[in-house]
Amino acid sequence: MPPAGSTIAGSVDALFYLILYISIFFFVIVVGAALIFTLKYRRKGEAEAQSQVDKNTALEIIWTVFPIVIVVVLFILGFTVYMKMNVVPKDALEIKVTAQRWLWTFDYPGGSNSVNELVVPAGKPIKLLMSSTDVIHSFFVPDFRVKMDVLPNRYSTAWFDAPNPGEHNILCAEYCGKGHSEMMGKVRVVSEREYAEWLQKEAGPPEGMSLEELGERLYTSRRCVTCHSIDGSANVGPTFLGVFGHKVTLKDGQQAMADENYIRESILHPEAKVVAGFEPVMPTYQGLVNDREIDALIAFIKSRGDQRKQP
Repeated sequence: MPPAGSTIAGSVDALFYLILYISIFFFVIVVGAALIFTLKYRRKGEAEAQSQVDKNTALEIIWTVFPIVIVVVLFILGFTVYMKMNVVPKDALEIKVTAQRWLWTFDYPGGSNSVNELVVPAGKPIKLLMSSTDVIHSFFVPDFRVKMDVLPNRYSTAWFDAPNPGEHNILCAEYCGKGHSEMMGKVRVVSEREYAEWLQKEAGPPEGMSLEELGERLYTSRRCVTCHSIDGSANVGPTFLGVFGHKVTLKDGQQAMADENYIRESILHPEAKVVAGFEPVMPTYQGLVNDREIDALIAFIKSRGDQRKQP
């Protein structure tokens, strides 16, 4: 099993291993008995073929009552764990989760948001209010033993309490299209102080920060770094190195100038002009970035374009 990263993980694991050991126990008994009886009572002649086996009432009662008791016990234990996983504590911190092909967006109290990175304080119950903008996804954090389908046009909820700082993987456990395997993120569990500092940092850029500096920060926080390199190396999407101010060849064979309008359109409507050699897997950032942030990303990409001219 993956490392137990939440308070409910231990209970889920204990129930899982109990069912596993019970299954192994009866597997050994049933298969072992079948092998023994096959060898001991195999037919040796026509006389034995006519022999009959009388019923055993005590044995029949045992193999009827004993499994019923096991099923009842497992139901009680399973229902107890189920209630723990689905009854959200009243003091839980609520975070809105939006799924879309192929990224996760997290909106925090106070207006901050993040993409593909869920930042939470350690030791605090976290309630996730989730919905999808397109198809069915499934929010899955293996370390937390938390998995919940995320549906369009309705809300679903899940909660967890991660007691220790650390990082944990987020996966989509429902096939949602070509980029399904790339729909990954992180849960970053931090201390209360670090969480407060992070919220303050994400609330807005510090005074005096240039557009280029803000764009560099957004390049990481909005997870552009996942698909677009800045050093010319190959990735899921085109590199930012040297792209600005140059013509790019599109999938339909036409060419487009990589200027400010082209970059803005690519951020908000990425399917409009797909570069040749790449698949249209980039999600739209419509509603995820404001005009100033778009300007900042453009400024950052422009700075990468200028570097190609340098020796």
